[in-house]
Amino acid sequence: MAMGAILEVQPEATFIQSESSEYFHPVNPEAEKLANFLNQKRFLSLDLTYGYPINVTMYEYLLDNGMTREEYHWFEDHQVTARCIMGNDYYLTNEHLVHPDGFTTSAGEIFGYYTITRQYYNRYRLPIMHTETNRTMPDSVDWFYKEWTNVHKLKKDGIPIVGFTWYSLLHQVDWDSALRHDRGVVNELGLFDLDRKIMPVGKAYKKVISQWRDVLANESYGLLFRV
Repeated sequence: MAMGAILEVQPEATFIQSESSEYFHPVNPEAEKLANFLNQKRFLSLDLTYGYPINVTMYEYLLDNGMTREEYHWFEDHQVTARCIMGNDYYLTNEHLVHPDGFTTSAGEIFGYYTITRQYYNRYRLPIMHTETNRTMPDSVDWFYKEWTNVHKLKKDGIPIVGFTWYSLLHQVDWDSALRHDRGVVNELGLFDLDRKIMPVGKAYKKVISQWRDVLANESYGLLFRV
């Protein structure tokens, strides 16, 4: 509805819908069925947004959890014709181990951004932007280079990826509690600290832009760095 209202004012608008890119790994054969279900469910919000036909399992899941047939068909009937970029976030916590009892734990990086992003692209065939990632020191610089090389490899392999974002420009405050508690805890995730002094990852970010400036500016490459 918001997209439709925006297009009435600016018909040339481009929309970037950011979503966490996930993957669920079964720890053993008994967890395979649940992992398959969760790997279908991870697409659900984008399926509804982009009008991708969902399967019976997901349709039953929606009905079982309160969506009516009329509400489901509303998404089918209100697809917005617009330029859309699929934003996907990737952190160390985006891959999960699924246990037979339904419990999930962090898997760390198994497939990585490249493999998971190709799964999302193969499903929706839309331009992509890496819309969020970060790590704290002392791992932030290595993580940044890893994510950048994944983005660059996707671009070289013909995936229409248009941008990269380190989140965020400055250190965050109380992000560890998702802002639920006002404790003033500084989460050192920024390219700069709260005194606006550049962090090592900020220097690496700046260095990559400088080194790849001519390539990034080329229309045939077309990749933007964001913060």
